[in-house]
Amino acid sequence: MFDWEYIDEVYLYDGTFYGLLSIVFDTYLIDKIPVKICSEMDYEYNLLDKTTFVQTDLEKAKRICDGLVKNVSFDALYNAYNAFLSGQKNTELTILKYVISAFKIGPEINNMLAIDYVLDTIKLRKNTGFEAHRLKGLLKFRCISENLYYAPIHPDNNVIEHVGKHFVNRLPQQNFIIHDKNRNIAFVYDTKEYSVMDVPDNFVMPEFSDEEKLYQSLWKTFFKTIAIKERTNKRLQMQYMPKKYWQDLVEID
Repeated sequence: MFDWEYIDEVYLYDGTFYGLLSIVFDTYLIDKIPVKICSEMDYEYNLLDKTTFVQTDLEKAKRICDGLVKNVSFDALYNAYNAFLSGQKNTELTILKYVISAFKIGPEINNMLAIDYVLDTIKLRKNTGFEAHRLKGLLKFRCISENLYYAPIHPDNNVIEHVGKHFVNRLPQQNFIIHDKNRNIAFVYDTKEYSVMDVPDNFVMPEFSDEEKLYQSLWKTFFKTIAIKERTNKRLQMQYMPKKYWQDLVEID
């Protein structure tokens, strides 16, 4: 769509969405984009690349967010953010091109699916949203103490905040922790506010309460009792509930 002019540099950033939007702001002003954008944590240094670290600037990031909503659409910001949360690597340049094009084209950007980076951004957003929706139904809380519940998840995408906010609305009077074990981060809610934090490497999962152990045993027994052995269809089961989620389900050993 555009004849992009590239800078022969790799832009590094802190791995946050606001960090990426800070790069969008800078590149939009000079009308040039880098050959690659990579989180500093994921980048493998070599002697060939010329690298520049772009510091996160919250004011710049906020101007991009506000500008997208005001001049393009809320959907454009929603697409960019959820594409960023996807579990796929090397998506930063795709998102940057999408956002810059959105400013230049306007609301019609989301209808221009013949443009590869527009289509890719929307696919990434849909993938993130689909997994978040699925986990809202599959997530199982376990009782740790009288008023604290815990749930482990292993998502492909960074959907912990999407899932956590859903349960804040569903369980506003309940303390709970949702633990993304793939990223080792946790959504912690204390009936007043929530936070997303890193989980220490030496974290040890507390023992479940006796009541929780009893309910887990009863649920497993019920699950096995109602199953009809002759009609077991693992392939169909995996179609509706992919095997990657089984490790977090109480009923499946």
